[in-house]
Amino acid sequence: MKPDIQAVLAQTVQVMLQDFAPGAATPYLASQIGMTAFVLSMAVEDFDRAASRRVEENRSIRALLTRSADLGLEPGLAARLAALAAGQDDDLQISSLDAANAALRAALIDLQSTVEARAEPAAAALNDAIWAELADSTERRRFAGANF
Repeated sequence: MKPDIQAVLAQTVQVMLQDFAPGAATPYLASQIGMTAFVLSMAVEDFDRAASRRVEENRSIRALLTRSADLGLEPGLAARLAALAAGQDDDLQISSLDAANAALRAALIDLQSTVEARAEPAAAALNDAIWAELADSTERRRFAGANF
């Protein structure tokens, strides 16, 4: 038997909402059950897109780091950015993708703080692209039912 984690979580949400919440001893307990079911339903949605979202984001950040190669950055920073830009997401475990993302985001912060202080058009264009990626990154994390 191969358990389908999404089906298991979806079934758990259904049981919590249909069986447990209506029979809860107090309104507080019912609301806690409902909130837990809501969080689990978000986990169901995120499970399906977890790897693809992280790979897409890592790829986008690497492309931004690559664009910095022609800016004449401080050699240590330039070497760090080049090394990270050359990386790949060969290990698709979420923990590995998250570790790569953390390193890439830290480098992106360093890159952005450098380019936003520079006046040349290439630096300004890269800064705009970084902001666009940050907005895209936020959208990638949006949940289907989220209105917040």
